[in-house]
Amino acid sequence: MVKEIIRNHLIPRENYLFGFANLSGLIDEKFGDYVYGISIGKKLDDFIVDGIQEGPTIEYHKHYNEVNRALLELSEKISESLNKENIQTKIIRPTVTTKELDTIYNETLRTELSHKMVATRAGLGWIGKTGLLVTRVFGTRLRLTTILTNTPLIAESKPFDMSLCGNCNICVVKCPAEAANGKLWNILVDRDKFFDAQKCRKKARELAKERLNSNVRICGICVAVCPIGIKTTAGG
Repeated sequence: MVKEIIRNHLIPRENYLFGFANLSGLIDEKFGDYVYGISIGKKLDDFIVDGIQEGPTIEYHKHYNEVNRALLELSEKISESLNKENIQTKIIRPTVTTKELDTIYNETLRTELSHKMVATRAGLGWIGKTGLLVTRVFGTRLRLTTILTNTPLIAESKPFDMSLCGNCNICVVKCPAEAANGKLWNILVDRDKFFDAQKCRKKARELAKERLNSNVRICGICVAVCPIGIKTTAGG
């Protein structure tokens, strides 16, 4: 039933991925018994992403925000439908504000719940060398949202416990912040061991100021250059 409810909200279906995850022991106790996650990914526009291989554009910044808003609205609609079936939910917003990153999450750049972690547990993809979720279908070209529930959900895909990036270093080489060292992720390797989020954030701020005349933190080059995403584009 849960699967069917979600599917009915994903229009057009080919622009989305979703899966279920058991997060027991992986998330803060503040979430109580809401330890089952619904991870949903929405595909980014290929034409817009192709345009940021040298840095962020106004079009990408606008699209990024639009997709985040669309995912929040989608989460609210799905939650409402689930609640009508007596399935209780908690929505984790698709993104946090620049102000929140400058205050609450400034020191570690880690939010209270990682959408990417939920997605790996739901079998949607693995973590790449620049800290992005990499999926077989969309590559890195997607944004994520999460809905938590206390209703048991059975995962239909095996969780990803390690990276499948292999020897590919394109995102590492192209990163203007030199924030990645090329090491591979697995569930026992902390983000800071292979990717410096603070260096990424600092450079993203510089690029946004230079190219967009904005005080946001946005880059996107590693999203655009991932060969899995490019192959998806080429294949239509």
